[in-house]
Amino acid sequence: MKKIRFTIVFALLAISCVAVYAQTRQTREEYIEKYKSIAVAHMEKYGIPASITMAQGILESDAGNSALSLSSNNHFGIKCKKSWTGRKVYYDDDAKGECFRAYPSVEASYEDHALFLDSSPRYDSLFSYPSNDYRSWARGLKAAGYATAPDYAERLVTIIEKYKLYILDQADGSAIYSSGKHAKQNAEWFAQQSSSPNQQMEDPFNVTINAHKGYSIYRVNHTCYVLAKEGDTYESLSKIFAISESNLRKFNDVNRRAVLTKGSIVFIERKKGAWLSQQLLHMASHGQTLHSISQSYGIRLRRLARLNRTRPSRPLEVDQTIRLR
Repeated sequence: MKKIRFTIVFALLAISCVAVYAQTRQTREEYIEKYKSIAVAHMEKYGIPASITMAQGILESDAGNSALSLSSNNHFGIKCKKSWTGRKVYYDDDAKGECFRAYPSVEASYEDHALFLDSSPRYDSLFSYPSNDYRSWARGLKAAGYATAPDYAERLVTIIEKYKLYILDQADGSAIYSSGKHAKQNAEWFAQQSSSPNQQMEDPFNVTINAHKGYSIYRVNHTCYVLAKEGDTYESLSKIFAISESNLRKFNDVNRRAVLTKGSIVFIERKKGAWLSQQLLHMASHGQTLHSISQSYGIRLRRLARLNRTRPSRPLEVDQTIRLR
C-alpha cells in the first residue's frame, strides 16, 4: 500500500513539474521581443544582420531555455578559447565536458557574440555581405566553422523566414516588427542597391546609385555613402538616414569632436574590413592620411592600420605603399 501511495505521489510531483516547466518555458516569440532591440543595435554598430543574431540566439540557446544558457547566460554557444579570462562552465557538446564562456547577463553574451565575429579574422569575409543578406551570412558562418552541424545555415534561414526576422534588417525594423506592419520605410532604398562595387577609384563619386531626401547615394567597396553638404553635421545626417549619431561616427571612424566639411565622404553603413576588388596596393599622395584612404576605399580604419602594421594616426610619407587587402 505504501509503495502504491509513493508511486502516486511521485507521479503527481512529476506531472506538476512538467506543468511548471511548460508554464515557464520561454517561447521563440517572447525571446525575439525581449532581445531584438539588442540585435538591431549591434547591426548598426557592427554590421551583423539583426536577423542572423536573433536566429543564432534562438538556435544556440533554444530561445533561452537550454541548460547552458540558463546556467551561464551563454546564448551563442561560444566556447572559452585561450583568450577567455572570464567565468567558465563545462558542458557536453561535440566532446564531453567542453569549456564554455559564462556571462553576468544575457546582454553581455550578445555583446561578446558581436565582438567575437567582429574581431576574429576567420569571419572577416562575412562583412563583405550587406547587412540585409541573411542567406549569405548564414552560409558564411557555416563555411567559417562557427558550428559543426552540416545543416547549420539552412536551420538559421528557416528560423529567419518562419519568424520574418528579416524585417529587423530594415531601417526602423524593430518598430515595424513589433507593430506587425510591413510598410515601406524612408531607408527602403538601402535594401534595393546594386551589389556592384565602384571600382573607379580615381573618381570615386562618379556613379549615383540612388537618392534619398535630396542626397545622392554612392557606393564603393559594397558600402553606401553620401557627400556632406554645406552646414551638414553628423547629428543632422543621422536624423536624415535614421542612424544614431554615435553609430554614424563609428561608421566613419571619427570621434565625437570631429566636424564635417562640404564634400566630406560620410558612410551611412559600416565599411568593410578590406578592399574587395582586384587592386592590392595604394600609393599615398601628399596630404593623405590613413583615415582619408580608408574613407576613399570604404575600408575600416582599424583594419587598414592592422593590414599595414601601423597606428591609425601615424603620418604617411608621399608614395608610401598602403596595402588594401
